[in-house]
Amino acid sequence: MRNHFEHPTTLYLASRSPRRVELLKQIGLACITHPADIDESQANGETPQAYVLRLAREKAQACLSMLSAAQAKHAILAADTTVELDGKVLGKPENDNDARTMLAGLAGSVHQVHTAVALAYMNKIEVVLSTTTVEMMAVSQAQIAHYIASGEHRDKAGSYGIQGMAGAWIKRIDGSYTGVMGLPIYETAELLRKHHIIQI
Repeated sequence: MRNHFEHPTTLYLASRSPRRVELLKQIGLACITHPADIDESQANGETPQAYVLRLAREKAQACLSMLSAAQAKHAILAADTTVELDGKVLGKPENDNDARTMLAGLAGSVHQVHTAVALAYMNKIEVVLSTTTVEMMAVSQAQIAHYIASGEHRDKAGSYGIQGMAGAWIKRIDGSYTGVMGLPIYETAELLRKHHIIQI
């Protein structure tokens, strides 16, 4: 008989993102959301890639530290997404004006979206990175104002979600669509397959 903890079908997700929950369901995984609140400040001289890798690892570690010994036998998944424009990190907007500035900068640009995924399991934490290049069309101030009025920009890195209305602005991507959403399915599944958590 298989040990339930060696082949878990349920894992802890160190996030409150409904998009990440849905993406895990897509590959047959139920999850228990257990958000980990950490300091998300970028360190001096830290590259966008190093920044998201560190945050994903720290979120997994923070979630692990909050669980009981029995709970911690389950896999814990954490992720962090950031948008990079000309070497600068664009995180979640502080307010509508911040979102307006970010979107005006992204309009007509080619930028990168980095999502790091961390898996804490069997006393180890492993982290992988997905980077996608995104080209956004030129967007008018009126279009940006309409988008901000929808509220869709809130709590999203770079102030937009590719799976929502802003998807109409995206001319091209080179990389992972689900990575831009916040959880790259291929890289996540590879990590879970490596540790025999999923079989697909």
